[in-house]
Amino acid sequence: MVMQSEPIIRRKLSDEVFARLKALIETGELQPGDEMPSERMLMERFQVGRPAIREAMQALANMGLIEISHGERAKVLQPTARSLLRQVDAAAKIMLAASSDSLEHLKSARIFFERGMAREAASRADAGDIAALAEILKRQQAALEESDAFIAADMAFHTRIAQISGNPIYTAVSEAMLGWLKEYHTEMLIWTGRENVTLTEHEEIIDCIRSGNPDEAEQAMIRHLERSRTLYAPKGR
Repeated sequence: MVMQSEPIIRRKLSDEVFARLKALIETGELQPGDEMPSERMLMERFQVGRPAIREAMQALANMGLIEISHGERAKVLQPTARSLLRQVDAAAKIMLAASSDSLEHLKSARIFFERGMAREAASRADAGDIAALAEILKRQQAALEESDAFIAADMAFHTRIAQISGNPIYTAVSEAMLGWLKEYHTEMLIWTGRENVTLTEHEEIIDCIRSGNPDEAEQAMIRHLERSRTLYAPKGR
């Protein structure tokens, strides 16, 4: 019988420290809100130098497992859908910048996602939800001459619809997709007069959600996003 080669790969010290600290969090020895042990304590516990500790701690922070603050002990975080999706922000933006196809796929995925959110909102929205959407629309109307504020209100409108679901994962997905798309907003919306069309469409979506008709809310959202998808294009186009 011929045995296959199984080489043992020597791990970096920081990788080993990272694995041990991550295990402490996963097993609950370190709970969300707890302070991480000091660098000196970890150096003594694992018998390694400061660079290995700092590299391992930064890797934990990059995963959203701890928060590092200058002058304070790092703290263990409670992972959330929002914090997890933020970890892929940079990679997502690079992917979108590298391919126009990726941007088109994202726009299509957003429509697929938001038509479901509109249906859910029409089924679940209460008076408070409707009032919140109306307030965002009012804020957007007041920002007609300020592109950044107008777009911020637009993003808030769509995220608020996702929040009606009561599912924090939906909210996090909405925020992530809108944040990625914002990088590719051409801002033609402000100087072609299309902002008034957006306001009218948002008002129609609110009316459909208020009436509690999922089919109408879904169709209103599809019309809105299909019309506005041309506002997002790779830079330079």
